[in-house]
Amino acid sequence: MAYVKLGRVTGARKALFRDLATDLIINERIETTHAKAKELRSVVEKLITLGKRGDLHARRQAATIVRNEVANEETGQLALQKLFDEIATRYQDRQGGYTRVLKLGPRRGDNAEMAIIELV
Repeated sequence: MAYVKLGRVTGARKALFRDLATDLIINERIETTHAKAKELRSVVEKLITLGKRGDLHARRQAATIVRNEVANEETGQLALQKLFDEIATRYQDRQGGYTRVLKLGPRRGDNAEMAIIELV
């Protein structure tokens, strides 16, 4: 399996994608560099597929990736609950392609190519 290392060691890269995936589930749209967005796409697509399966084993597999953060302050709903209850049900009839990556242009300061990744 080929992937982009993003100049990080394995642990730092996994932590980065855990954080970005959790933020994307909570906010449904985040802004990051284009390289990170392209790599994050595969992580989030797999999480949504687990959410569509919906069984206990899939929930536990997703829990190893999604951080235990509150997605909705009013209801106290966690990010994992939002993934399985709202997002997975929304894409029940869709066969993949749950995310969209849009280029924004270079970032001021270091000229990194920026992108928005969002749930379709």
